Amino acid sequence: MDPDDYSAHEPDEVFNQPPALANYNLFEYDLPLREALHREGVGWIEAQAHEYGALLGAAETIQLGELANRHPPLLRTHDRFGHRIDEVEFHPAWHELLRIGIAHANHSLAWTSARPGAHVARSVLNLLRHQIDEGSSCPITMAFAVIPALRVQSELAAEWEPRVLSTDYDPRCIPAPQKRGALFGMAMTERQGGSDLRANTTRAQPLCAAGPGGEYALIGHKWFCSAPMSDAFLVLAQAKGGLSCFLLPRWKPDGTRNSFHLIRLKSSSAMPGHAFLGRKAVGLRPSWTWFVIPASTAPADRRRRCGAPSPKPAITQRTVTLSGSAYSINR
Repeated sequence: MDPDDYSAHEPDEVFNQPPALANYNLFEYDLPLREALHREGVGWIEAQAHEYGALLGAAETIQLGELANRHPPLLRTHDRFGHRIDEVEFHPAWHELLRIGIAHANHSLAWTSARPGAHVARSVLNLLRHQIDEGSSCPITMAFAVIPALRVQSELAAEWEPRVLSTDYDPRCIPAPQKRGALFGMAMTERQGGSDLRANTTRAQPLCAAGPGGEYALIGHKWFCSAPMSDAFLVLAQAKGGLSCFLLPRWKPDGTRNSFHLIRLKSSSAMPGHAFLGRKAVGLRPSWTWFVIPASTAPADRRRRCGAPSPKPAITQRTVTLSGSAYSINR
């Protein structure tokens, strides 16, 4: 710019700045993604991805992410009468972001579609959504990830899978059977061990018949619990035989609140997009759970209520190993 041109501008005048990036189609402008979609054989998702890209690129949707990050969650351990409620209050923008992701099957497409490449197709939709908001992507991803673990216990899968795969977001904190859809969180690490899960000290005590499918009480703590607003959680604890996975519902079958005490909010400011996720330290004092599966053993295929007969031994063994933050099944 010619130095003489500076005199033509007032001090508060804004010039040489790009307009806000909004009201554009995220999918349409992403040539590498469009090419990869066809290369990987999932052209059938293109129309849905194009529609989704337009929604996510709208100025109103972009603003949802800005609002959700500007208004962090609030911890509500007790109601005004002194009763424990252990809930997390989120800004309406957070709930709308979750509603959008769940309505577009970001969590469920890989499990509900029989078309080839369903996991790749889901990844296309997720890649678009991640560009707008990362914080609420966590519970959506965990809802996707719990399905293989639930399927280890057929009765648990029959009860919980339809809720998890629902495309109807229901934010109410009420017993899961009364809801249109449900979310899962995960609580695995502890303060003394961090990512070394072998150092976990939370212990599981059988309430009746021991083993997979049985009812257990967990006693201990979790240093890092993602998505504490969820309806149920996969939790790791030490049981007979070693570190095992349990399903902890927020509400017990009798309709009373489970002992899942939220101790404090933990800052996630070091993780871009996660400042409003609401990770928690959690106390289990004790918590009622179902035993899902121990590591590296053969699962039973029945959930056992107290007083029910023990299941017959499984004929075919399946090895279950920890992979990242969820169980994966190697057949």
